Amino acid sequence: MSNFAFGTYRITDENSLHIEALKEAVNAGIELIDTATNYTDGGAERAIGKVLRNFSDEVRDKIKIISKYGYIQGSNMRQHKEEPFEDVVEFSEDCYYSIAKSFMKNQLDASLERLQLNSIDCYLIHNPEYYIYDALKKDKNRDDILDTMFERIYEAFVGLEEEVKEGRINSYGISSNSFAKAQNDAEFLPYEDLPTLAQKAAQEVGNKKHSFTTVELPINIIEQEGLKCAQWAKRNGLRVLANRPLNAQKGHLMYRLADYEESKEYYHYLNELLEACDIDLLRKLYNLIEQMDINKHKFGWVGEYDSFLHTQILPHITQALKNLEPNSLEELLRFIDLFLHEYRIMVAYECSKRVRTELKEEFKECKANIQQCALEFLYKQKSIDFILVGMRKPTYVQEVMALKEKLNNNFMTC
Repeated sequence: MSNFAFGTYRITDENSLHIEALKEAVNAGIELIDTATNYTDGGAERAIGKVLRNFSDEVRDKIKIISKYGYIQGSNMRQHKEEPFEDVVEFSEDCYYSIAKSFMKNQLDASLERLQLNSIDCYLIHNPEYYIYDALKKDKNRDDILDTMFERIYEAFVGLEEEVKEGRINSYGISSNSFAKAQNDAEFLPYEDLPTLAQKAAQEVGNKKHSFTTVELPINIIEQEGLKCAQWAKRNGLRVLANRPLNAQKGHLMYRLADYEESKEYYHYLNELLEACDIDLLRKLYNLIEQMDINKHKFGWVGEYDSFLHTQILPHITQALKNLEPNSLEELLRFIDLFLHEYRIMVAYECSKRVRTELKEEFKECKANIQQCALEFLYKQKSIDFILVGMRKPTYVQEVMALKEKLNNNFMTC
């Protein structure tokens, strides 16, 4: 039987709700917090440090902190442009990647500073399959790709063993989406030789035994291929963290495994905004809002809408408002903000209806809400130690901890 942990993807120290959610989780007895250097450009690690400093040493010592490195984005990208890091893959314009030992040490320095800690429980290499992705784009031979990638992983393991020896980390591991791929998939990351690589690295550094302890990968009720890796890991004495418990991919589509209620305020704010925009100067905005309303059921999952909001909707809104007088702008922005808040609720509601329809076979035995059934499936897996759940509001923490108590009570009475 597994346990729930706090996943900090999209957590930032600049959001008071996120800070309160982390406090709520610590007070509720959460035992593990998972983060990464690139989560909100270090904001997630800063949030953890900000929260933990308010607790006693006794409480802090009970919480295991896991972080990850590898991505070069945001402030890392700016630093790289000024003083390049070693062995960098330029995967896309805004995403470079490296697991070089020198880069790892640079990132660990930054992680410890942001977390306000002298050491952390575990440091993970974050998605080393980026080397595979890059090489496949260049039509390179797969065997050559893997040989080169494992050479890089070995050198990273040597650096991580050095950090264990220095006491800045207790252990290390790998977080990889490719652990959850089928073995015949070109993007699959073979894992069976990793403990051997780790032991060789430990010997090079002078450690008696390796400190490779952890694997992290996507597993959920829809994507179960990763259970093979998890079962192998448990046979080899490794800790398994399951991420993306509620964000599932089937075919080429993403689904948010959760039920959402319909917004009771949506149509009120929609009509209020349309009425405010019903003038020639704002005709483009009026048409945009109408189209958004018509298409609110067409998003695959709410994350798709979030991306569309920032790349398409907000730029169009900005353009539509550029000629508006300041006095009129403030009130209209209030209408827009209220509408967008309720619109996202409606998108989530429409997406959850789609999940119920398109994944009805997977959830035909589900008598509770979808998220509870999805989390219960993982909670029962003996090969999973921790389920990483994004809990960006205190109420989410309370819901997860209530579910944990309910599941524990059910298992005790069985």
